[in-house]
Amino acid sequence: MNARLLKHLFAGFLRTRRIARHFQRLALLDTLTQTGVSRVVPEALTKTLVAAATTDTEALLKQLDGQVDGLSEAQAADVRKRVGPNEVEHEKPLTWRQHLWLAYRNPFNLLLTLLAVISYLTEDIEATVVIGAMVALSTLLRFWQETKANKAAEALKAMVSTTATVIRRDGSEEDTAPPAYPHYTTRPQGKSAHREEVPIRLLVPGDVIVLSAGDMIPADCRVLSAKDLFVAQAAMTGESMPVEKFSIQRNAKAVNPLELDNILFMGTNVVSGSATAVVVAIGNHTYFGSLARRVTVVDRAPTAFQTGVNQVSWLLIRFMLVMAPLVLFINGFTKGDWIAALLFALSIAVGLTPEMLPMIVTSTLAKGAVMMSRRKVIVKRLDAIQNFGAMDVLCTDKTGTLTQDKIFLARHVDVWGEESDDVLEMAYLNSYYQTGLKNLLDVAVLEHIEVHQELNPARNYRKVDEIPFDFTRRRMSVVVSEREDHHELISKGAVEEILAVCTQVRHGEVIEPLTPELLARIRRVTADLNEDGLRVVAVAARELPPRKETYGVADEHELTLIGYVAFLDPPKESTEPALRALSEHGVAVKVLTGDNELVAAKICHEVGLGKDGVLLGGDIERMSDRELAVAAESHNIFARLTPAHKERIVRLLKANGHVVGFVGDGINDAPALRAADIGISVDTAVDIAKEAADIILLEKSLMVLKEGVLEGRRTFANMLKYIKMTASSNFGNVFSVLVASAFLPFLPMLPIHLLVQNLLYDISQIAIPFDNVDEDLLKKPLRWLPGSIGRFMVFFGPISSVFDLTTFAIMWFVFSANAPEVQTLFQSGWFIVGLLTQTLIVHMIRTPKIPFIQSRAAMPLLVMTAMIMVVGIFLPTGPLAEHFKLQALPPLYFVFLPLILLGYMGLTQAMKGVYLRRYAWQ
Repeated sequence: MNARLLKHLFAGFLRTRRIARHFQRLALLDTLTQTGVSRVVPEALTKTLVAAATTDTEALLKQLDGQVDGLSEAQAADVRKRVGPNEVEHEKPLTWRQHLWLAYRNPFNLLLTLLAVISYLTEDIEATVVIGAMVALSTLLRFWQETKANKAAEALKAMVSTTATVIRRDGSEEDTAPPAYPHYTTRPQGKSAHREEVPIRLLVPGDVIVLSAGDMIPADCRVLSAKDLFVAQAAMTGESMPVEKFSIQRNAKAVNPLELDNILFMGTNVVSGSATAVVVAIGNHTYFGSLARRVTVVDRAPTAFQTGVNQVSWLLIRFMLVMAPLVLFINGFTKGDWIAALLFALSIAVGLTPEMLPMIVTSTLAKGAVMMSRRKVIVKRLDAIQNFGAMDVLCTDKTGTLTQDKIFLARHVDVWGEESDDVLEMAYLNSYYQTGLKNLLDVAVLEHIEVHQELNPARNYRKVDEIPFDFTRRRMSVVVSEREDHHELISKGAVEEILAVCTQVRHGEVIEPLTPELLARIRRVTADLNEDGLRVVAVAARELPPRKETYGVADEHELTLIGYVAFLDPPKESTEPALRALSEHGVAVKVLTGDNELVAAKICHEVGLGKDGVLLGGDIERMSDRELAVAAESHNIFARLTPAHKERIVRLLKANGHVVGFVGDGINDAPALRAADIGISVDTAVDIAKEAADIILLEKSLMVLKEGVLEGRRTFANMLKYIKMTASSNFGNVFSVLVASAFLPFLPMLPIHLLVQNLLYDISQIAIPFDNVDEDLLKKPLRWLPGSIGRFMVFFGPISSVFDLTTFAIMWFVFSANAPEVQTLFQSGWFIVGLLTQTLIVHMIRTPKIPFIQSRAAMPLLVMTAMIMVVGIFLPTGPLAEHFKLQALPPLYFVFLPLILLGYMGLTQAMKGVYLRRYAWQ
């Protein structure tokens, strides 16, 4: 048998390629960049993008049948009918015939088919029927389970949608087409147009979209207007730093699409700034789509689970490649019938290969994903479930995870902490006029309707410009004009970053220079607010002459500090019990936040998260990787972090041997989400965070996360059960066969007996995905330890051989089944013992406890194994015995049978105690 082919088979079983590929856009882009494929795109596409970059806006919109205020819904629907959805062509869904063929086409089934053909040619109809049944069972079960898994994955994927903000022109009276997405809310945007959140797949060429920080670029677009727009396109071009985009093409001679200043590419994302853009190309006609068609197979690197199962598979393969030839030569030389010996050796090879592994893995993962979805946890990559169960460190942000994510404005004070309406008005104008990513702080400010009524921004103010937020400056500014006699630059952001650009402070009507003494006093005031659990945002301003209409970061200097707005985000009631539950289940929680260390420490104290130490971003900057790796173990609160700090901490925790999960929902979390073993986001996260995550929470709660972790462990534990059972029982059976083959004058069991045993045993395993898992096994993270499988196999496999040899002795000496003419009696006696012990091993090895008493299997598994044991006894004693070359056994045999089974169970239980004392069960 071709070992390389077998290895490929096992790897293929576990990739779940058709399910995962929908979520591999980022991995595909990374691979394209690394392999250099991105340098090869169709010439027609290059010309299209260059033409779109160099054509003036009015002409381009005319070519696309679009308008500055967007398409109407009827127009968009017409275009969509003509060009199709905005989707990159993935692997086409298989027809049911193709899927059925692939479910059949594996070396195990091909070997069984060969055996069936040989049996048919030798007129062994019974063997032909049994082997055919094995092939049909394996094929149909895998086909059925994979079909269910695919449907479940599609249904789960539909629960997590990525949208784009589109400007829709209000339709005329004739425009009565119903909206294609009535479940998405709309927001007024002037008299003739409004904004809508629409699924990305519904975009069409000519659509005008609005972009802000955190958005994924949903198609190839031409920028119409931009303000400090920086786009991360490292996966497309390899550039490590974000690239600034403009509304004009500065280099008219550029011919490389990646060098165009005003073209945005599908799959990249906005780091900071804002823009409007018109969709030029969608789906397969985008730059990304053209590359995707050239790279047909892109898989993530194998996970620890995939690698582990491959290692176990190779262990069984090597064992088979040694044992099957040994059985062939021993029986060929001792019995002289080489054809029978060959069939018997092939049956041994089949018995050693876990042909139900694909079905068990697929059904267990699919069931786990469905169960997790009921707990509001959506699995994007099925093989991520193992990492979820193995996670021992969870890194999380503070806001929305530990806290209620319902921030309200608690105080608005001047520089000395006294209530001030002026500060609230300045903060309101800043939040009202910014067009970037409005966070919860902005929402809390804008809830003060009385300020809006008093200021009446639409009548009294005009927006001149804005300087969007980014994670380096940690502030954002707007410039407004009041009465057109001056411009007012209003900036709000993190206290230290605002202070860095201030030279004066205002208290009442008094403005004075920012001296070291005043700075120290300001820091005491903000520290007091932080210690009360308030998140403090500083507000500063500067009056400017109305000389220009465009402003940038360089204008943020010589500001006057006005005061602070302080927000309260109370901790969730569920956070403290969730943290306690995670700790009890072996998951350490570390808080990684960009917030102030005093606020973070206060919240962590309130939710019962012990303060092992606080590490600041500034300290991290000065640490080497070795120093930070040590510090990451001894600290559990990390504050004032940048996105790079978060990614670095996660990476070093992984290097320390932890399986790290990261919870994040912002653009600043995307690097850490990719770096973590298990990236976890929420359905309300920014697009780039959802794309980078493996798991999506429908509710941002640690309690939901804890339930997901436990379900992940249950899923993984059930897969381990099958692998352990198969490895140990197969090892014991083959060891018994080798001993019997060397000393018996006939075959200890016919090929059909082995095949029937294997068929019945496989049927009993179908219910394993639905089995219960002991609570004790869920207390700690479940790691994949391939070496322990081999140890487990060698430790428990020979136990069954002890009782097989006991059965041989009883059949030989008690029942005189010691000659070729009475071999059927001998084979029938061992058939029953072999099948019953092999089926009982399911219950003995599924738990370290006493089976049936301390730990009971789920009802489907109890019923299935009981049925198989009944069938195993019925076959030699019933009317079908002759067809299977078996015979009825004397009554005395059934006196010995329960003693053998009880002895087997007792010895196995005793050995479990020895094993537990020397090794861990999992």
